[in-house]
Amino acid sequence: MNRKIVISCLVFVLVICVILSCISIGAAGYLWWDQGGFNESAASNTPSPTAIPEPLTEDGTIIPAVQVQMELIQRQVIQLRGLEPNGDFSRNIFSPDQLKQRVLDDFLEDYSVEEAREDAITLAAFGLLDPNFDLHTMYIDLLSEQVAGFYDNETKEMVIVQGKGFQGPERLTYAHEYVHALQDQNYDIRAGLSYSDEACEDDSERCAAVQALLEGDATLSELNWFREHGTSQDQSEILEFYNNYESPVLDAAPMFLAEDFIFPYEEGLNFVEYLYDHGGWGAVDQAYEHLPVSTEQILHPEKYPDDRPLNVAFPELSELIGTDWIEYDRGVMGEWYTYLILALGSEEASRQKEKVAARAADGWGGDAYAVYYHPSNQSTIMVLNTLWDSPDEATEFFKTFKDYAKVRFGRPVDNQKSFITWESQDGYHLMQRSGDQTTWILAPDSETAQAILDDVTQK
Repeated sequence: MNRKIVISCLVFVLVICVILSCISIGAAGYLWWDQGGFNESAASNTPSPTAIPEPLTEDGTIIPAVQVQMELIQRQVIQLRGLEPNGDFSRNIFSPDQLKQRVLDDFLEDYSVEEAREDAITLAAFGLLDPNFDLHTMYIDLLSEQVAGFYDNETKEMVIVQGKGFQGPERLTYAHEYVHALQDQNYDIRAGLSYSDEACEDDSERCAAVQALLEGDATLSELNWFREHGTSQDQSEILEFYNNYESPVLDAAPMFLAEDFIFPYEEGLNFVEYLYDHGGWGAVDQAYEHLPVSTEQILHPEKYPDDRPLNVAFPELSELIGTDWIEYDRGVMGEWYTYLILALGSEEASRQKEKVAARAADGWGGDAYAVYYHPSNQSTIMVLNTLWDSPDEATEFFKTFKDYAKVRFGRPVDNQKSFITWESQDGYHLMQRSGDQTTWILAPDSETAQAILDDVTQK
Protein backbone atom coordinates (compact mmCIF):
# COMPACT_ATOMS: atom_id res chain seq x y z
CA MET A 1 0.00 0.00 0.00
CA ASN A 2 2.74 2.43 -0.96
CA ARG A 3 4.09 1.52 2.43
CA LYS A 4 0.85 1.13 3.97
CA ILE A 5 0.47 3.93 3.23
CA VAL A 6 2.63 6.95 3.78
CA ILE A 7 4.21 6.42 7.16
CA SER A 8 7.40 5.25 5.52
CA CYS A 9 6.96 7.46 2.49
CA LEU A 10 7.67 10.28 4.91
CA VAL A 11 11.05 8.81 5.74
CA PHE A 12 12.13 7.97 2.19
CA VAL A 13 13.98 11.28 2.22
CA LEU A 14 13.83 12.02 5.93
CA VAL A 15 14.33 9.57 8.73
CA ILE A 16 11.80 11.38 10.86
CA CYS A 17 11.82 10.87 14.61
CA VAL A 18 8.78 11.79 16.60
CA ILE A 19 8.66 12.61 20.25
CA LEU A 20 6.66 9.39 20.59
CA SER A 21 10.00 7.61 20.73
CA CYS A 22 10.49 9.02 24.21
CA ILE A 23 6.83 9.17 25.24
CA SER A 24 5.02 6.06 24.05
CA ILE A 25 7.85 3.67 24.73
CA GLY A 26 9.66 5.21 27.62
CA ALA A 27 7.39 7.33 29.72
CA ALA A 28 5.80 4.51 31.66
CA GLY A 29 9.05 3.31 33.16
CA TYR A 30 12.17 3.43 31.04
CA LEU A 31 12.83 7.16 31.14
CA TRP A 32 11.85 7.94 34.67
CA TRP A 33 13.99 5.28 36.35
CA ASP A 34 11.88 4.69 39.40
CA GLN A 35 13.91 1.54 39.97
CA GLY A 36 17.10 3.52 40.60
CA GLY A 37 18.69 2.96 37.19
CA PHE A 38 19.16 6.69 36.64
CA ASN A 39 22.79 7.87 36.68
CA GLU A 40 22.86 10.92 38.95
CA SER A 41 26.64 11.25 38.59
CA ALA A 42 26.09 12.28 34.97
CA ALA A 43 24.98 15.70 36.19
CA SER A 44 28.53 16.68 37.05
CA ASN A 45 29.77 15.78 33.55
CA THR A 46 27.09 17.51 31.51
CA PRO A 47 26.62 21.27 31.04
CA SER A 48 23.37 22.44 32.60
CA PRO A 49 20.60 22.88 30.02
CA THR A 50 19.02 25.73 32.03
CA ALA A 51 22.06 27.84 31.30
CA ILE A 52 20.90 27.92 27.65
CA PRO A 53 17.37 29.34 27.43
CA GLU A 54 17.89 30.45 23.83
CA PRO A 55 19.97 28.14 21.59
CA LEU A 56 20.29 30.50 18.62
CA THR A 57 22.05 33.81 18.07
CA GLU A 58 20.27 36.75 16.50
CA ASP A 59 21.49 35.71 13.05
CA GLY A 60 20.09 32.20 13.52
CA THR A 61 23.33 30.30 14.18
CA ILE A 62 23.69 27.86 17.05
CA ILE A 63 25.36 29.47 20.06
CA PRO A 64 28.71 27.99 21.20
CA ALA A 65 27.29 26.62 24.48
CA VAL A 66 24.75 24.51 22.57
CA GLN A 67 27.42 23.34 20.14
CA VAL A 68 29.47 22.17 23.13
CA GLN A 69 26.51 20.17 24.41
CA MET A 70 25.86 18.67 20.99
CA GLU A 71 29.46 17.61 20.60
CA LEU A 72 29.47 16.10 24.08
CA ILE A 73 26.30 14.13 23.32
CA GLN A 74 27.91 12.92 20.09
CA ARG A 75 30.99 11.63 21.94
CA GLN A 76 28.78 9.91 24.50
CA VAL A 77 26.61 8.27 21.82
CA ILE A 78 29.70 7.10 19.91
CA GLN A 79 31.05 5.47 23.05
CA LEU A 80 27.73 3.82 23.95
CA ARG A 81 26.73 2.72 20.45
CA GLY A 82 30.19 1.68 19.26
CA LEU A 83 29.91 3.25 15.79
CA GLU A 84 32.66 5.63 14.73
CA PRO A 85 31.82 8.77 12.70
CA ASN A 86 32.83 8.58 9.08
CA GLY A 87 31.60 11.77 7.46
CA ASP A 88 30.19 15.23 8.01
CA PHE A 89 26.72 16.63 8.53
CA SER A 90 25.25 20.04 9.27
CA ARG A 91 23.31 20.92 12.41
CA ASN A 92 20.31 23.22 12.65
CA ILE A 93 17.75 24.21 15.24
CA PHE A 94 14.40 25.16 13.71
CA SER A 95 11.49 26.96 15.27
CA PRO A 96 8.29 24.90 15.29
CA ASP A 97 6.98 26.95 12.36
CA GLN A 98 10.20 26.48 10.36
CA LEU A 99 10.23 22.74 11.03
CA LYS A 100 6.58 22.43 10.07
CA GLN A 101 7.16 24.20 6.78
CA ARG A 102 10.26 22.14 5.97
CA VAL A 103 8.54 18.83 6.62
CA LEU A 104 5.40 19.84 4.77
CA ASP A 105 7.39 21.00 1.76
CA ASP A 106 9.11 17.62 1.57
CA PHE A 107 5.85 15.77 2.17
CA LEU A 108 3.78 17.68 -0.37
CA GLU A 109 6.48 17.26 -2.98
CA ASP A 110 6.19 13.48 -2.74
CA TYR A 111 2.51 12.91 -1.96
CA SER A 112 -0.40 14.43 -3.87
CA VAL A 113 -4.06 14.74 -3.01
CA GLU A 114 -4.86 12.23 -5.77
CA GLU A 115 -2.38 9.70 -4.40
CA ALA A 116 -3.93 10.10 -0.96
CA ARG A 117 -7.39 9.48 -2.42
CA GLU A 118 -6.17 6.30 -4.12
CA ASP A 119 -4.60 5.15 -0.87
CA ALA A 120 -7.84 5.76 1.03
CA ILE A 121 -9.74 3.62 -1.47
CA THR A 122 -7.09 0.90 -1.20
CA LEU A 123 -7.25 0.94 2.60
CA ALA A 124 -11.03 0.89 2.48
CA ALA A 125 -10.95 -2.33 0.44
CA PHE A 126 -9.30 -4.00 3.43
CA GLY A 127 -11.70 -2.44 5.92
CA LEU A 128 -9.14 -0.13 7.47
CA LEU A 129 -10.54 3.22 6.41
CA ASP A 130 -13.61 4.91 5.00
CA PRO A 131 -13.02 5.44 1.25
CA ASN A 132 -13.88 9.15 1.60
CA PHE A 133 -11.46 9.76 4.47
CA ASP A 134 -9.26 12.83 3.88
CA LEU A 135 -5.92 11.09 4.27
CA HIS A 136 -3.91 13.97 2.81
CA THR A 137 -5.10 16.56 5.31
CA MET A 138 -4.76 14.12 8.18
CA TYR A 139 -1.11 13.46 7.35
CA ILE A 140 -0.33 17.17 7.07
CA ASP A 141 -1.90 17.79 10.48
CA LEU A 142 -0.20 14.75 11.98
CA LEU A 143 3.24 15.78 10.77
CA SER A 144 2.72 19.29 12.04
CA GLU A 145 1.91 17.87 15.45
CA GLN A 146 4.40 15.03 15.83
CA VAL A 147 7.78 15.84 14.34
CA ALA A 148 10.40 16.58 17.01
CA GLY A 149 13.41 16.46 14.71
CA PHE A 150 14.95 14.56 11.87
CA TYR A 151 18.14 13.56 10.13
CA ASP A 152 18.01 14.07 6.37
CA ASN A 153 20.14 11.37 4.78
CA GLU A 154 20.02 13.10 1.40
CA THR A 155 21.32 16.50 2.50
CA LYS A 156 23.24 15.14 5.51
CA GLU A 157 21.46 17.57 7.80
CA MET A 158 20.42 17.24 11.44
CA VAL A 159 17.44 19.31 12.54
CA ILE A 160 16.07 19.65 16.07
CA VAL A 161 12.91 21.58 16.87
CA GLN A 162 13.34 24.44 19.31
CA GLY A 163 11.32 24.24 22.48
CA LYS A 164 12.12 26.25 25.61
CA GLY A 165 15.81 26.01 24.80
CA PHE A 166 18.23 23.16 24.36
CA GLN A 167 16.79 21.21 27.27
CA GLY A 168 15.98 17.61 28.14
CA PRO A 169 13.59 16.86 25.24
CA GLU A 170 15.94 18.48 22.70
CA ARG A 171 19.00 16.71 24.12
CA LEU A 172 17.21 13.35 24.06
CA THR A 173 16.09 13.95 20.48
CA TYR A 174 19.61 14.95 19.49
CA ALA A 175 21.00 11.68 20.87
CA HIS A 176 18.44 9.76 18.80
CA GLU A 177 19.09 11.72 15.64
CA TYR A 178 22.84 11.45 15.92
CA VAL A 179 22.51 7.67 15.81
CA HIS A 180 20.86 8.09 12.40
CA ALA A 181 23.84 10.14 11.25
CA LEU A 182 26.16 7.35 12.41
CA GLN A 183 24.00 4.75 10.66
CA ASP A 184 24.17 6.73 7.47
CA GLN A 185 27.94 7.24 7.67
CA ASN A 186 28.63 3.59 8.39
CA TYR A 187 25.99 1.83 6.27
CA ASP A 188 24.73 4.42 3.75
CA ILE A 189 20.98 4.44 4.36
CA ARG A 190 19.94 5.20 0.79
CA ALA A 191 22.42 3.23 -1.31
CA GLY A 192 23.89 0.68 1.10
CA LEU A 193 20.62 -0.29 2.79
CA SER A 194 18.52 0.44 -0.32
CA TYR A 195 16.16 2.54 1.78
CA SER A 196 14.75 5.09 -0.64
CA ASP A 197 11.42 6.06 -2.15
CA GLU A 198 12.03 3.93 -5.24
CA ALA A 199 13.12 0.85 -3.27
CA CYS A 200 10.25 1.16 -0.83
CA GLU A 201 7.69 1.46 -3.60
CA ASP A 202 9.04 -1.81 -5.01
CA ASP A 203 9.01 -3.66 -1.67
CA SER A 204 7.14 -1.91 1.12
CA GLU A 205 7.33 -4.92 3.44
CA ARG A 206 11.13 -4.94 3.35
CA CYS A 207 11.07 -1.16 3.78
CA ALA A 208 9.03 -1.48 6.98
CA ALA A 209 11.53 -3.98 8.36
CA VAL A 210 14.53 -1.77 7.58
CA GLN A 211 12.78 1.24 9.09
CA ALA A 212 12.14 -0.75 12.27
CA LEU A 213 15.84 -1.67 12.47
CA LEU A 214 16.91 1.96 12.02
CA GLU A 215 14.46 3.36 14.55
CA GLY A 216 14.84 0.51 17.02
CA ASP A 217 18.62 0.98 17.01
CA ALA A 218 18.30 4.75 17.49
CA THR A 219 15.67 4.37 20.21
CA LEU A 220 17.69 1.85 22.24
CA SER A 221 20.77 4.05 21.88
CA GLU A 222 18.79 7.12 22.91
CA LEU A 223 17.46 5.40 26.03
CA ASN A 224 20.90 4.06 26.91
CA TRP A 225 22.29 7.56 26.55
CA PHE A 226 19.60 8.92 28.86
CA ARG A 227 20.28 6.27 31.48
CA GLU A 228 24.03 6.83 31.42
CA HIS A 229 24.35 10.55 30.74
CA GLY A 230 20.98 12.20 31.26
CA THR A 231 20.85 14.53 34.26
CA SER A 232 18.16 14.86 36.90
CA GLN A 233 17.31 18.13 35.21
CA ASP A 234 16.87 16.35 31.88
CA GLN A 235 14.54 13.96 33.63
CA SER A 236 12.53 16.78 35.17
CA GLU A 237 12.25 18.67 31.87
CA ILE A 238 11.23 15.59 29.89
CA LEU A 239 8.65 14.70 32.53
CA GLU A 240 7.28 18.24 32.36
CA PHE A 241 7.09 17.95 28.58
CA TYR A 242 5.34 14.58 28.87
CA ASN A 243 2.81 15.83 31.41
CA ASN A 244 1.92 18.81 29.20
CA TYR A 245 2.06 16.95 25.90
CA GLU A 246 -1.09 16.88 23.78
CA SER A 247 -1.62 15.06 20.49
CA PRO A 248 -5.20 15.68 19.33
CA VAL A 249 -4.50 14.73 15.71
CA LEU A 250 -2.86 11.42 16.60
CA ASP A 251 -5.55 10.73 19.19
CA ALA A 252 -8.26 11.25 16.57
CA ALA A 253 -6.49 9.34 13.78
CA PRO A 254 -7.77 5.95 12.66
CA MET A 255 -6.50 3.41 15.17
CA PHE A 256 -4.53 1.34 12.68
CA LEU A 257 -2.65 4.44 11.50
CA ALA A 258 -1.72 5.41 15.04
CA GLU A 259 -0.40 1.90 15.68
CA ASP A 260 1.47 1.85 12.39
CA PHE A 261 3.03 5.20 13.22
CA ILE A 262 4.50 3.76 16.41
CA PHE A 263 5.47 0.36 14.92
CA PRO A 264 9.11 1.14 13.94
CA TYR A 265 9.80 2.63 17.37
CA GLU A 266 8.02 0.11 19.56
CA GLU A 267 8.43 -3.15 17.64
CA GLY A 268 11.76 -1.96 16.24
CA LEU A 269 13.00 -1.43 19.78
CA ASN A 270 11.87 -4.93 20.78
CA PHE A 271 13.65 -6.39 17.74
CA VAL A 272 16.92 -4.56 18.40
CA GLU A 273 16.79 -5.35 22.12
CA TYR A 274 16.48 -9.05 21.23
CA LEU A 275 19.57 -8.84 19.04
CA TYR A 276 21.45 -6.86 21.67
CA ASP A 277 20.56 -9.34 24.43
CA HIS A 278 21.88 -12.20 22.27
CA GLY A 279 25.07 -10.60 21.03
CA GLY A 280 25.49 -6.97 22.04
CA TRP A 281 25.95 -4.20 19.51
CA GLY A 282 27.91 -6.61 17.33
CA ALA A 283 24.69 -8.54 16.67
CA VAL A 284 22.89 -5.29 15.82
CA ASP A 285 25.69 -4.33 13.46
CA GLN A 286 25.39 -7.70 11.76
CA ALA A 287 21.72 -6.95 11.07
CA TYR A 288 22.86 -4.16 8.73
CA GLU A 289 24.86 -6.72 6.78
CA HIS A 290 21.91 -9.15 6.72
CA LEU A 291 18.88 -6.87 6.76
CA PRO A 292 15.49 -8.00 8.05
CA VAL A 293 13.09 -8.35 5.14
CA SER A 294 9.63 -8.62 6.70
CA THR A 295 7.50 -7.35 9.55
CA GLU A 296 7.23 -11.00 10.57
CA GLN A 297 10.93 -10.99 11.41
CA ILE A 298 10.53 -7.75 13.37
CA LEU A 299 7.55 -9.10 15.34
CA HIS A 300 9.29 -12.44 15.93
CA PRO A 301 13.04 -11.77 16.22
CA GLU A 302 13.65 -15.46 16.82
CA LYS A 303 12.62 -16.04 13.19
CA TYR A 304 15.31 -13.67 11.93
CA PRO A 305 17.20 -14.17 9.65
CA ASP A 306 16.24 -17.66 8.48
CA ASP A 307 12.44 -17.40 8.13
CA ARG A 308 12.11 -15.40 4.93
CA PRO A 309 8.81 -14.63 3.19
CA LEU A 310 7.61 -17.03 0.55
CA ASN A 311 7.25 -15.62 -2.94
CA VAL A 312 3.56 -15.75 -3.88
CA ALA A 313 2.78 -15.78 -7.60
CA PHE A 314 0.08 -13.35 -8.61
CA PRO A 315 -1.37 -12.99 -12.12
CA GLU A 316 -2.08 -9.76 -13.94
CA LEU A 317 -5.88 -9.42 -13.92
CA SER A 318 -6.31 -6.74 -16.59
CA GLU A 319 -7.13 -9.21 -19.35
CA LEU A 320 -9.74 -10.89 -17.17
CA ILE A 321 -11.52 -7.82 -15.76
CA GLY A 322 -11.08 -5.41 -18.68
CA THR A 323 -9.20 -2.20 -19.36
CA ASP A 324 -11.72 0.06 -17.61
CA TRP A 325 -10.28 -1.05 -14.28
CA ILE A 326 -7.24 0.91 -13.02
CA GLU A 327 -4.68 -0.87 -10.88
CA TYR A 328 -4.25 1.32 -7.79
CA ASP A 329 -1.81 -0.86 -5.92
CA ARG A 330 -0.15 -4.25 -5.65
CA GLY A 331 2.41 -5.61 -3.22
CA VAL A 332 2.83 -7.62 -0.02
CA MET A 333 0.57 -7.14 2.99
CA GLY A 334 2.82 -8.78 5.60
CA GLU A 335 2.07 -10.10 9.07
CA TRP A 336 1.80 -6.67 10.68
CA TYR A 337 -0.92 -5.39 8.37
CA THR A 338 -2.70 -8.75 8.45
CA TYR A 339 -2.94 -8.20 12.20
CA LEU A 340 -4.10 -4.58 11.79
CA ILE A 341 -6.91 -5.62 9.43
CA LEU A 342 -8.30 -8.04 12.01
CA ALA A 343 -7.67 -5.98 15.14
CA LEU A 344 -8.04 -2.32 14.18
CA GLY A 345 -10.41 -2.01 11.25
CA SER A 346 -12.57 1.06 10.77
CA GLU A 347 -15.68 -0.71 12.10
CA GLU A 348 -15.09 -1.04 15.81
CA ALA A 349 -17.61 -3.84 16.28
CA SER A 350 -15.74 -6.14 13.87
CA ARG A 351 -12.37 -5.75 15.61
CA GLN A 352 -10.98 -8.94 17.03
CA LYS A 353 -9.21 -8.97 20.37
CA GLU A 354 -5.53 -8.11 20.04
CA LYS A 355 -4.31 -11.54 21.16
CA VAL A 356 -6.78 -13.32 18.88
CA ALA A 357 -5.76 -11.19 15.88
CA ALA A 358 -2.07 -11.65 16.67
CA ARG A 359 -2.44 -15.45 16.84
CA ALA A 360 -4.35 -15.46 13.55
CA ALA A 361 -1.66 -13.37 11.81
CA ASP A 362 1.16 -15.43 13.32
CA GLY A 363 2.11 -18.21 10.96
CA TRP A 364 2.06 -15.85 7.98
CA GLY A 365 4.39 -17.19 5.33
CA GLY A 366 4.00 -14.78 2.42
CA ASP A 367 1.34 -13.04 0.39
CA ALA A 368 0.51 -10.94 -2.63
CA TYR A 369 -2.34 -8.49 -3.11
CA ALA A 370 -3.72 -6.17 -5.76
CA VAL A 371 -6.40 -3.47 -5.78
CA TYR A 372 -8.22 -2.20 -8.89
CA TYR A 373 -10.69 0.65 -9.16
CA HIS A 374 -13.40 1.45 -11.72
CA PRO A 375 -13.79 5.27 -11.77
CA SER A 376 -17.09 5.42 -13.65
CA ASN A 377 -19.06 3.15 -11.30
CA GLN A 378 -16.77 3.63 -8.27
CA SER A 379 -16.31 -0.08 -7.73
CA THR A 380 -13.30 -1.83 -6.24
CA ILE A 381 -11.68 -5.19 -6.88
CA MET A 382 -9.29 -6.50 -4.24
CA VAL A 383 -7.45 -9.81 -4.07
CA LEU A 384 -5.25 -11.01 -1.19
CA ASN A 385 -3.57 -14.39 -1.62
CA THR A 386 -1.75 -15.59 1.52
CA LEU A 387 0.47 -18.62 2.15
CA TRP A 388 0.73 -19.86 5.74
CA ASP A 389 3.36 -21.92 7.52
CA SER A 390 0.96 -24.88 7.68
CA PRO A 391 -2.64 -25.85 6.91
CA ASP A 392 -3.41 -25.43 10.63
CA GLU A 393 -2.18 -21.83 10.53
CA ALA A 394 -4.33 -21.19 7.45
CA THR A 395 -7.32 -22.68 9.24
CA GLU A 396 -6.79 -20.47 12.30
CA PHE A 397 -6.70 -17.35 10.16
CA PHE A 398 -9.77 -18.54 8.22
CA LYS A 399 -11.75 -19.02 11.42
CA THR A 400 -10.75 -15.64 12.86
CA PHE A 401 -11.55 -13.93 9.56
CA LYS A 402 -14.98 -15.59 9.64
CA ASP A 403 -15.64 -14.04 13.07
CA TYR A 404 -14.41 -10.67 11.79
CA ALA A 405 -16.54 -10.87 8.63
CA LYS A 406 -19.66 -11.97 10.50
CA VAL A 407 -19.82 -8.52 12.08
CA ARG A 408 -18.47 -6.49 9.17
CA PHE A 409 -20.42 -8.14 6.33
CA GLY A 410 -23.36 -9.79 8.08
CA ARG A 411 -24.88 -13.18 7.33
CA PRO A 412 -22.98 -15.25 4.72
CA VAL A 413 -24.56 -15.96 1.35
CA ASP A 414 -22.72 -19.27 1.04
CA ASN A 415 -21.21 -20.82 4.16
CA GLN A 416 -19.14 -23.95 3.59
CA LYS A 417 -16.30 -25.47 5.60
CA SER A 418 -13.53 -23.79 3.59
CA PHE A 419 -15.46 -21.39 1.38
CA ILE A 420 -17.61 -18.45 2.48
CA THR A 421 -19.17 -15.53 0.63
CA TRP A 422 -20.90 -12.33 1.77
CA GLU A 423 -22.68 -9.44 0.11
CA SER A 424 -22.13 -6.01 1.61
CA GLN A 425 -22.46 -2.36 0.67
CA ASP A 426 -18.95 -2.32 -0.81
CA GLY A 427 -19.45 -5.43 -2.94
CA TYR A 428 -19.23 -9.22 -2.95
CA HIS A 429 -16.63 -10.80 -0.63
CA LEU A 430 -15.25 -14.31 -0.97
CA MET A 431 -12.88 -16.15 1.37
CA GLN A 432 -11.44 -19.57 0.54
CA ARG A 433 -9.01 -21.79 2.40
CA SER A 434 -7.19 -24.51 0.48
CA GLY A 435 -4.39 -26.34 2.30
CA ASP A 436 -1.91 -23.76 3.50
CA GLN A 437 -3.39 -20.95 1.40
CA THR A 438 -6.21 -18.45 1.91
CA THR A 439 -7.68 -16.18 -0.75
CA TRP A 440 -9.80 -13.12 0.00
CA ILE A 441 -11.55 -11.42 -2.92
CA LEU A 442 -13.71 -8.31 -3.13
CA ALA A 443 -15.54 -7.81 -6.43
CA PRO A 444 -18.71 -6.08 -7.68
CA ASP A 445 -20.56 -9.39 -8.07
CA SER A 446 -20.27 -13.15 -7.51
CA GLU A 447 -19.49 -13.96 -11.16
CA THR A 448 -16.48 -11.63 -11.20
CA ALA A 449 -15.28 -12.90 -7.83
CA GLN A 450 -15.47 -16.54 -8.96
CA ALA A 451 -13.69 -15.80 -12.23
CA ILE A 452 -10.87 -14.06 -10.32
CA LEU A 453 -10.65 -16.96 -7.86
CA ASP A 454 -10.32 -19.46 -10.71
CA ASP A 455 -7.64 -17.33 -12.35
CA VAL A 456 -5.66 -16.74 -9.14
CA THR A 457 -5.73 -20.31 -7.85
CA GLN A 458 -4.83 -21.88 -11.21
CA LYS A 459 -1.57 -19.90 -11.54
